[in-house]
Amino acid sequence: MRHVKLNLPRIPDAIAHQLEARILDGTLKPGERLPAERELALEFGVSRPSLREAIKRLVSRELLVSRHGGGTYVTDRLAASFSDPWQPLLEQHPSLHEDVLEFRLLLESSAAELAAQRATDDDLQRLAQAYARLDLAYAGNNRSEQVAADVAFHLTIAETAHNVLYAHLVGSVMRLLHEHVRRTLREIAVSPQTSRELMAQHQAIALAISEGQPEAARRAAQEHIAYVRRRLQAAAQERD
Repeated sequence: MRHVKLNLPRIPDAIAHQLEARILDGTLKPGERLPAERELALEFGVSRPSLREAIKRLVSRELLVSRHGGGTYVTDRLAASFSDPWQPLLEQHPSLHEDVLEFRLLLESSAAELAAQRATDDDLQRLAQAYARLDLAYAGNNRSEQVAADVAFHLTIAETAHNVLYAHLVGSVMRLLHEHVRRTLREIAVSPQTSRELMAQHQAIALAISEGQPEAARRAAQEHIAYVRRRLQAAAQERD
């Protein structure tokens, strides 16, 4: 009888693959510390030496970062590599903001459409929480919290699209979008009326996603960016 040799993955390879999957799907987020070694070994049902070898491999590939005496963390390189060179360019060349708006239109409308098709109950709960935080922020006068809540809302939609590239692409330009939203809210001089209009737009996006209406979600996202573009253009004309 001829024996067939099976190419089974080595245990460290299998562990590394599972950790990679968690990084890709956002279960392990940039900057997040890995659970304790003992906890992870028990969860995977492997020995601690095998777990250490898997982590060492991901550290060598710069997906994880080990801090002496401080644990192991998910790298933020995936999030930082895109935005770092663009941030100073955006600050020095205001004309780029129109390109950012165009990029947001393409990315966010597609993400909203996919989110409406794929959202789970857990996703919808997180989206509701993100919307509630945004609503509370716009009800107050803390501009920093408004910016943070706005960016978090759109990131939640990108994650709800369940496409790892959407989630990581949005994550990689978070700082870029953060600056753009900050500038937008500053220049359009958010008034109570503007706040109501922005929240109505965000509500339309969230509602279409929660009701599973992809086309409506896409249109709502497009209308939101179109509104922002109009307000920025009007603010520019007033300055001139």
